[in-house]
Amino acid sequence: MPVATLETIRSKVGQSLGTSDWIEVSQDRINVFADATEDHQFIHVDEALATQTPFGGTIAHGFLSLSLLSRMAADVMLVPETTRMGVNYGFDRVRFLAPVRAGKRVRGHFTLVSFEEKRPGQYQFAHDVSVEIEGEDKPALSATWIGQVFA
Repeated sequence: MPVATLETIRSKVGQSLGTSDWIEVSQDRINVFADATEDHQFIHVDEALATQTPFGGTIAHGFLSLSLLSRMAADVMLVPETTRMGVNYGFDRVRFLAPVRAGKRVRGHFTLVSFEEKRPGQYQFAHDVSVEIEGEDKPALSATWIGQVFA
C-alpha cells in the first residue's frame, strides 16, 4: 500500500485515490473460493449447467468479488507512514450490482470519504469503492469500506 503522512491522507478526503490493477477472475479462482467457503452452488462451479442460466456460464461468488478488495486496496489505499497494523472494521453498505463471469477481469476504484483519529494513534478510514468489470457498463459491486490502522 502506498505510504503517506497523516497530513497528506487528511488532504485526500473527498478525492479519488485511484484505480487498482486488473485481476482475472478465472474459473480456477472461483472453484478454489467455492472450496474455501463450501459454497458449491452450480452457477459458480458447474460450467455445463450454468450455461443454461441467464448468465450464460459460471459466475464468481459475490463474496469472492468483495474479498478481492484487499488485493485491490494494496495498489491505491494510503496508509500512515508509521502504521504498525491495519484491520477491517466493516462496511456501511455493500451492493452486488452485476455478475462477474468466469474469465473476466475486475479492478477497484477508491475514493477516500473520511479519515479520523479515534484514539491517539488509532485512525479510522472509510472508502467508497466501485469494482469495474472489464468491458461492461455496470460495476460488479459498490461498497463503503471501513478500516482502522494503528500507527
